[in-house]
Amino acid sequence: MTLTQEILTIAAVVAGTMATRFLPFLLFPEGRQPPAFVRYLGTVLPSAVIGLLVVFCLKDAVFTSWHGLPEVIGILFVGLLHKWKHNILLSIAGGTVLYMVLVQTVFA
Repeated sequence: MTLTQEILTIAAVVAGTMATRFLPFLLFPEGRQPPAFVRYLGTVLPSAVIGLLVVFCLKDAVFTSWHGLPEVIGILFVGLLHKWKHNILLSIAGGTVLYMVLVQTVFA
C-alpha cells in the first residue's frame, strides 16, 4: 500500500468506528424514548449473541470421545460462576483460565 492508501484506510476505519459510536446518541437523544423495536432488540439480542457464540465455539468439538469434556466443563463452570457471582468478566475469565488449564494439562 502506498502512504496515501494507508492514510485513507485509517481515515475510513476511524470514520466507521466514530459513526457506530456516535450515531445511537444522535438518533436517540437522552430523554427521548427509543422505538419499541429498538427496545425489543435490546432485550433479546444479548441472549441471541451469547447463544450464537456458544454454538460457534462448539462447532468443532468432538463429543463422541473425551475431547468434548473440557468444553462441557468450561461451559458448566462459566454458568455456575456467573450464577454465583453475577460478574460477566469474572465468568468469562474464569471459564477461559479453567478451559486452558484443562486442555493443556489434564486432557493434553
